[in-house]
Amino acid sequence: MNLHLLVPALFWPDAGLPDIYRDLSLPALENLIAKCSSDDDESEGLEAWLCGAFGVAKQQDWPVAPLALLVDGAEDIKAGNDYWIRADPVHLHIERDQIVLADSRVFGISSQEAEALTGVLNQHFAASSQELVFLPLRPDRWYMRVTKTPAAKTHLLSEAANRGINELLPFGVNQTFWRGLFNEIQMLLHSHPLNQSREAHGEPVINSTWFWGGGVMPESPSSPYTSIWSNNVLARSLALASGTDHIPLPPSAAMWQQSAASGHHLVVLDALYGKAQYADAYGWRESLKELEQSWFAPLWAMSRQGLFDRITLTALGEYKSKNFTARRVDLRKFWRRPKPISIYAG
Repeated sequence: MNLHLLVPALFWPDAGLPDIYRDLSLPALENLIAKCSSDDDESEGLEAWLCGAFGVAKQQDWPVAPLALLVDGAEDIKAGNDYWIRADPVHLHIERDQIVLADSRVFGISSQEAEALTGVLNQHFAASSQELVFLPLRPDRWYMRVTKTPAAKTHLLSEAANRGINELLPFGVNQTFWRGLFNEIQMLLHSHPLNQSREAHGEPVINSTWFWGGGVMPESPSSPYTSIWSNNVLARSLALASGTDHIPLPPSAAMWQQSAASGHHLVVLDALYGKAQYADAYGWRESLKELEQSWFAPLWAMSRQGLFDRITLTALGEYKSKNFTARRVDLRKFWRRPKPISIYAG
Protein backbone atom coordinates (compact mmCIF):
# COMPACT_ATOMS: atom_id res chain seq x y z
CA MET A 1 0.00 0.00 0.00
CA ASN A 2 1.14 3.54 -0.80
CA LEU A 3 -0.09 6.52 1.17
CA HIS A 4 0.20 10.21 0.27
CA LEU A 5 -0.69 12.67 3.03
CA LEU A 6 -1.43 16.22 1.89
CA VAL A 7 -1.18 18.60 4.84
CA PRO A 8 -1.61 22.32 4.06
CA ALA A 9 -0.03 24.65 6.65
CA LEU A 10 1.81 21.88 8.50
CA PHE A 11 4.40 24.57 9.21
CA TRP A 12 3.34 27.95 10.59
CA PRO A 13 3.53 30.49 7.73
CA ASP A 14 5.21 33.26 9.74
CA ALA A 15 8.88 32.38 10.10
CA GLY A 16 9.22 35.30 12.49
CA LEU A 17 7.30 33.37 15.17
CA PRO A 18 9.60 30.44 16.04
CA ASP A 19 8.14 30.18 19.56
CA ILE A 20 4.96 28.75 18.12
CA TYR A 21 6.68 25.33 18.15
CA ARG A 22 7.72 25.63 21.80
CA ASP A 23 6.63 22.67 23.94
CA LEU A 24 4.80 20.96 21.09
CA SER A 25 5.05 17.21 21.69
CA LEU A 26 5.02 15.58 18.23
CA PRO A 27 7.11 12.40 18.56
CA ALA A 28 5.24 10.41 15.90
CA LEU A 29 5.41 13.15 13.27
CA GLU A 30 9.06 13.85 14.04
CA ASN A 31 9.99 10.17 13.90
CA LEU A 32 8.16 9.71 10.62
CA ILE A 33 9.77 12.73 8.96
CA ALA A 34 13.20 11.69 10.23
CA LYS A 35 13.02 8.50 8.15
CA CYS A 36 12.13 10.40 4.98
CA SER A 37 14.10 11.92 2.18
CA SER A 38 12.87 15.40 1.32
CA ASP A 39 12.67 17.89 -1.49
CA ASP A 40 11.08 21.29 -2.02
CA ASP A 41 8.73 22.52 -4.74
CA GLU A 42 7.19 25.87 -5.51
CA SER A 43 3.63 26.09 -4.22
CA GLU A 44 0.59 27.93 -5.57
CA GLY A 45 -1.71 26.63 -2.88
CA LEU A 46 -4.08 23.76 -2.24
CA GLU A 47 -6.27 24.21 -5.32
CA ALA A 48 -3.28 24.39 -7.65
CA TRP A 49 -1.72 21.28 -6.10
CA LEU A 50 -4.92 19.27 -6.43
CA CYS A 51 -5.47 20.33 -10.03
CA GLY A 52 -1.86 19.52 -10.89
CA ALA A 53 -2.08 16.09 -9.27
CA PHE A 54 -5.02 15.22 -11.53
CA GLY A 55 -3.50 16.64 -14.70
CA VAL A 56 -5.80 19.67 -14.84
CA ALA A 57 -4.11 22.62 -16.53
CA LYS A 58 -4.55 26.20 -15.45
CA GLN A 59 -6.78 28.19 -17.78
CA GLN A 60 -6.96 31.89 -16.99
CA ASP A 61 -7.74 30.59 -13.48
CA TRP A 62 -7.56 27.15 -11.97
CA PRO A 63 -11.01 25.90 -13.14
CA VAL A 64 -12.45 25.24 -9.69
CA ALA A 65 -15.98 26.42 -10.49
CA PRO A 66 -16.87 23.98 -13.31
CA LEU A 67 -15.24 21.11 -11.44
CA ALA A 68 -17.07 21.84 -8.19
CA LEU A 69 -20.38 21.77 -10.05
CA LEU A 70 -19.95 17.99 -10.13
CA VAL A 71 -20.58 18.08 -6.38
CA ASP A 72 -22.75 21.17 -5.97
CA GLY A 73 -24.76 21.18 -9.18
CA ALA A 74 -28.36 20.02 -9.32
CA GLU A 75 -29.62 17.57 -11.96
CA ASP A 76 -30.45 20.42 -14.31
CA ILE A 77 -27.23 22.39 -13.70
CA LYS A 78 -24.28 20.98 -15.58
CA ALA A 79 -21.05 22.69 -16.55
CA GLY A 80 -21.38 21.71 -20.22
CA ASN A 81 -19.11 23.82 -22.41
CA ASP A 82 -19.93 27.05 -20.60
CA TYR A 83 -17.61 29.29 -18.65
CA TRP A 84 -18.38 29.22 -14.91
CA ILE A 85 -16.94 31.27 -12.10
CA ARG A 86 -17.37 31.17 -8.34
CA ALA A 87 -18.89 34.27 -6.74
CA ASP A 88 -18.72 33.33 -3.07
CA PRO A 89 -20.23 35.51 -0.32
CA VAL A 90 -17.63 37.38 1.73
CA HIS A 91 -17.35 39.98 4.46
CA LEU A 92 -15.18 43.02 3.78
CA HIS A 93 -13.99 45.24 6.61
CA ILE A 94 -11.47 48.02 7.02
CA GLU A 95 -8.27 47.42 8.97
CA ARG A 96 -6.00 50.44 9.19
CA ASP A 97 -5.50 51.56 5.57
CA GLN A 98 -6.81 48.52 3.70
CA ILE A 99 -9.94 46.50 2.99
CA VAL A 100 -9.59 42.98 4.39
CA LEU A 101 -11.63 39.95 3.30
CA ALA A 102 -13.11 37.23 5.48
CA ASP A 103 -14.71 34.15 3.96
CA SER A 104 -17.45 31.87 5.26
CA ARG A 105 -15.10 30.01 7.59
CA VAL A 106 -15.51 32.93 10.01
CA PHE A 107 -19.22 33.66 9.57
CA GLY A 108 -22.38 31.64 9.18
CA ILE A 109 -24.85 31.97 6.34
CA SER A 110 -28.10 30.09 5.94
CA SER A 111 -29.77 28.89 2.76
CA GLN A 112 -32.49 31.48 3.26
CA GLU A 113 -29.95 34.29 3.54
CA ALA A 114 -28.09 33.09 0.45
CA GLU A 115 -31.34 32.99 -1.53
CA ALA A 116 -32.31 36.48 -0.36
CA LEU A 117 -28.96 38.06 -1.23
CA THR A 118 -28.59 36.41 -4.61
CA GLY A 119 -32.23 37.25 -5.29
CA VAL A 120 -31.55 40.96 -5.04
CA LEU A 121 -28.48 40.59 -7.24
CA ASN A 122 -30.38 38.64 -9.88
CA GLN A 123 -33.23 41.13 -9.84
CA HIS A 124 -30.82 44.01 -10.35
CA PHE A 125 -28.87 42.35 -13.16
CA ALA A 126 -31.90 40.83 -14.90
CA ALA A 127 -31.92 43.60 -17.49
CA SER A 128 -28.17 43.46 -18.00
CA SER A 129 -26.91 42.66 -21.47
CA GLN A 130 -24.31 40.44 -19.82
CA GLU A 131 -26.97 37.93 -18.67
CA LEU A 132 -25.53 37.53 -15.18
CA VAL A 133 -27.25 34.99 -12.91
CA PHE A 134 -26.02 34.14 -9.42
CA LEU A 135 -26.73 30.58 -8.24
CA PRO A 136 -26.41 29.86 -4.49
CA LEU A 137 -25.95 26.11 -4.95
CA ARG A 138 -24.64 25.95 -1.40
CA PRO A 139 -25.15 28.72 1.16
CA ASP A 140 -21.44 29.55 1.14
CA ARG A 141 -20.66 28.56 -2.46
CA TRP A 142 -22.23 30.70 -5.16
CA TYR A 143 -21.76 30.24 -8.90
CA MET A 144 -22.22 32.32 -12.00
CA ARG A 145 -22.54 31.05 -15.56
CA VAL A 146 -21.02 33.58 -17.93
CA THR A 147 -22.14 33.57 -21.55
CA LYS A 148 -21.53 37.10 -22.85
CA THR A 149 -18.85 38.48 -20.55
CA PRO A 150 -15.13 38.03 -21.25
CA ALA A 151 -13.44 35.61 -18.88
CA ALA A 152 -11.70 36.95 -15.80
CA LYS A 153 -8.26 36.49 -14.35
CA THR A 154 -8.65 36.25 -10.61
CA HIS A 155 -6.97 35.30 -7.38
CA LEU A 156 -8.12 32.27 -5.41
CA LEU A 157 -10.38 32.90 -2.45
CA SER A 158 -7.76 31.16 -0.31
CA GLU A 159 -5.20 33.75 -1.45
CA ALA A 160 -7.46 36.61 -0.37
CA ALA A 161 -8.72 35.26 2.96
CA ASN A 162 -7.71 37.52 5.86
CA ARG A 163 -5.75 39.82 3.54
CA GLY A 164 -6.02 43.25 2.05
CA ILE A 165 -7.65 42.93 -1.34
CA ASN A 166 -6.37 46.02 -3.16
CA GLU A 167 -3.76 44.02 -5.06
CA LEU A 168 -5.93 40.90 -5.42
CA LEU A 169 -8.89 42.12 -7.48
CA PRO A 170 -9.54 40.69 -10.96
CA PHE A 171 -6.76 41.63 -13.36
CA GLY A 172 -5.83 41.44 -17.03
CA VAL A 173 -7.49 42.82 -20.15
CA ASN A 174 -11.03 42.41 -18.75
CA GLN A 175 -10.34 43.82 -15.30
CA THR A 176 -12.42 46.99 -15.79
CA PHE A 177 -15.65 45.06 -16.18
CA TRP A 178 -15.01 42.66 -13.29
CA ARG A 179 -13.80 45.32 -10.87
CA GLY A 180 -16.80 47.46 -11.74
CA LEU A 181 -19.10 44.49 -11.08
CA PHE A 182 -17.34 43.86 -7.77
CA ASN A 183 -18.00 47.46 -6.68
CA GLU A 184 -21.61 47.41 -7.89
CA ILE A 185 -22.36 44.27 -5.87
CA GLN A 186 -20.96 45.92 -2.74
CA MET A 187 -23.35 48.85 -3.13
CA LEU A 188 -26.31 46.52 -3.63
CA LEU A 189 -25.56 44.36 -0.60
CA HIS A 190 -24.43 47.09 1.77
CA SER A 191 -27.92 48.43 2.48
CA HIS A 192 -29.83 45.15 2.24
CA PRO A 193 -32.19 44.71 5.23
CA LEU A 194 -30.74 41.28 5.88
CA ASN A 195 -27.32 42.82 6.48
CA GLN A 196 -28.82 45.48 8.70
CA SER A 197 -30.32 42.66 10.76
CA ARG A 198 -27.05 40.76 10.88
CA GLU A 199 -25.22 43.88 12.02
CA ALA A 200 -27.80 44.51 14.73
CA HIS A 201 -27.21 40.97 16.02
CA GLY A 202 -23.43 41.38 16.00
CA GLU A 203 -22.89 39.12 12.98
CA PRO A 204 -20.51 39.99 10.13
CA VAL A 205 -22.41 41.50 7.22
CA ILE A 206 -22.19 39.76 3.85
CA ASN A 207 -21.32 42.78 1.77
CA SER A 208 -19.62 41.43 -1.34
CA THR A 209 -18.85 38.41 -3.48
CA TRP A 210 -15.42 37.14 -4.45
CA PHE A 211 -14.92 36.09 -8.06
CA TRP A 212 -12.47 33.23 -8.48
CA GLY A 213 -11.87 29.78 -9.96
CA GLY A 214 -13.34 30.51 -13.38
CA GLY A 215 -13.07 28.27 -16.40
CA VAL A 216 -14.64 25.59 -18.56
CA MET A 217 -14.79 21.94 -17.61
CA PRO A 218 -11.37 20.36 -18.29
CA GLU A 219 -11.24 17.26 -20.43
CA SER A 220 -10.58 13.89 -18.83
CA PRO A 221 -8.79 14.57 -15.53
CA SER A 222 -6.70 11.55 -14.62
CA SER A 223 -5.89 10.26 -11.17
CA PRO A 224 -2.68 8.63 -9.90
CA TYR A 225 -4.61 7.43 -6.85
CA THR A 226 -6.86 4.48 -6.10
CA SER A 227 -8.85 6.37 -3.46
CA ILE A 228 -9.22 9.95 -2.23
CA TRP A 229 -10.03 10.56 1.43
CA SER A 230 -11.04 14.15 2.03
CA ASN A 231 -13.71 16.62 3.07
CA ASN A 232 -12.47 19.16 0.52
CA VAL A 233 -15.00 19.89 -2.23
CA LEU A 234 -12.38 20.25 -4.98
CA ALA A 235 -10.72 16.96 -4.05
CA ARG A 236 -14.12 15.27 -4.16
CA SER A 237 -14.89 16.92 -7.51
CA LEU A 238 -11.61 15.78 -9.04
CA ALA A 239 -12.26 12.25 -7.80
CA LEU A 240 -15.66 12.29 -9.51
CA ALA A 241 -14.23 13.77 -12.71
CA SER A 242 -11.51 11.12 -12.89
CA GLY A 243 -13.61 8.14 -11.82
CA THR A 244 -11.67 7.68 -8.58
CA ASP A 245 -13.19 6.42 -5.34
CA HIS A 246 -13.86 9.23 -2.89
CA ILE A 247 -14.50 8.70 0.82
CA PRO A 248 -15.14 11.40 3.45
CA LEU A 249 -12.16 11.84 5.76
CA PRO A 250 -12.41 9.57 8.81
CA PRO A 251 -11.71 11.06 12.25
CA SER A 252 -8.53 9.02 12.67
CA ALA A 253 -5.95 6.89 10.91
CA ALA A 254 -7.16 3.87 12.87
CA MET A 255 -10.61 4.22 11.31
CA TRP A 256 -9.04 4.88 7.92
CA GLN A 257 -7.05 1.64 8.18
CA GLN A 258 -10.24 -0.35 8.76
CA SER A 259 -11.59 0.73 5.36
CA ALA A 260 -8.45 1.20 3.25
CA ALA A 261 -7.60 -1.59 0.85
CA SER A 262 -4.41 -2.04 -1.13
CA GLY A 263 -3.56 0.62 -3.67
CA HIS A 264 -2.41 4.24 -3.71
CA HIS A 265 -4.31 6.51 -1.33
CA LEU A 266 -4.45 10.32 -1.06
CA VAL A 267 -5.50 11.63 2.36
CA VAL A 268 -6.09 15.38 2.67
CA LEU A 269 -5.59 16.63 6.23
CA ASP A 270 -6.56 20.30 6.06
CA ALA A 271 -7.48 21.04 9.68
CA LEU A 272 -4.52 23.40 10.05
CA TYR A 273 -5.22 25.39 6.91
CA GLY A 274 -7.84 27.85 8.08
CA LYS A 275 -6.13 28.37 11.44
CA ALA A 276 -2.93 29.43 9.70
CA GLN A 277 -4.73 31.67 7.20
CA TYR A 278 -6.51 33.55 9.97
CA ALA A 279 -3.40 33.73 12.19
CA ASP A 280 -5.04 31.64 14.92
CA ALA A 281 -1.83 30.46 16.58
CA TYR A 282 -3.58 28.75 19.50
CA GLY A 283 -6.04 26.97 17.23
CA TRP A 284 -3.24 25.87 14.91
CA ARG A 285 -1.24 24.39 17.80
CA GLU A 286 -4.27 22.58 19.18
CA SER A 287 -5.16 21.20 15.75
CA LEU A 288 -1.60 19.97 15.25
CA LYS A 289 -1.70 18.21 18.62
CA GLU A 290 -4.95 16.55 17.59
CA LEU A 291 -3.47 15.43 14.26
CA GLU A 292 -0.51 13.96 16.16
CA GLN A 293 -2.83 11.84 18.29
CA SER A 294 -5.44 10.87 15.71
CA TRP A 295 -3.32 10.53 12.57
CA PHE A 296 0.46 10.73 12.92
CA ALA A 297 0.80 8.42 15.93
CA PRO A 298 -1.20 5.54 14.43
CA LEU A 299 0.42 6.07 11.00
CA TRP A 300 3.87 5.90 12.58
CA ALA A 301 2.87 2.62 14.27
CA MET A 302 1.56 1.26 10.95
CA SER A 303 4.79 2.29 9.24
CA ARG A 304 6.88 0.42 11.78
CA GLN A 305 4.71 -2.65 11.18
CA GLY A 306 5.58 -2.52 7.47
CA LEU A 307 2.10 -1.63 6.27
CA PHE A 308 3.32 0.85 3.64
CA ASP A 309 5.51 0.27 0.62
CA ARG A 310 5.87 4.04 0.43
CA ILE A 311 4.52 6.89 2.50
CA THR A 312 4.72 10.51 1.38
CA LEU A 313 3.83 13.64 3.32
CA THR A 314 3.45 16.89 1.37
CA ALA A 315 3.47 19.97 3.59
CA LEU A 316 1.91 22.73 1.52
CA GLY A 317 3.03 26.25 2.30
CA GLU A 318 2.11 29.56 0.77
CA TYR A 319 5.05 29.72 -1.62
CA LYS A 320 6.83 26.42 -1.08
CA SER A 321 5.86 22.83 -0.46
CA LYS A 322 8.02 20.23 1.25
CA ASN A 323 7.75 16.59 0.25
CA PHE A 324 8.85 13.92 2.73
CA THR A 325 9.01 10.37 1.35
CA ALA A 326 9.97 7.07 2.97
CA ARG A 327 10.03 3.59 1.51
CA ARG A 328 9.61 0.53 3.67
CA VAL A 329 13.37 0.03 3.87
CA ASP A 330 13.88 3.64 5.03
CA LEU A 331 11.72 3.06 8.06
CA ARG A 332 14.33 0.61 9.38
CA LYS A 333 17.16 3.17 9.28
CA PHE A 334 17.54 3.55 13.03
CA TRP A 335 20.40 6.02 12.67
CA ARG A 336 18.03 8.66 11.32
CA ARG A 337 17.13 10.24 14.61
CA PRO A 338 14.11 12.52 15.08
CA LYS A 339 14.61 16.28 15.19
CA PRO A 340 12.28 19.01 16.45
CA ILE A 341 9.64 19.87 13.88
CA SER A 342 10.83 23.49 13.86
CA ILE A 343 14.04 22.35 12.09
CA TYR A 344 12.07 21.64 8.95
CA ALA A 345 10.00 24.81 8.98
CA GLY A 346 12.50 27.11 7.22
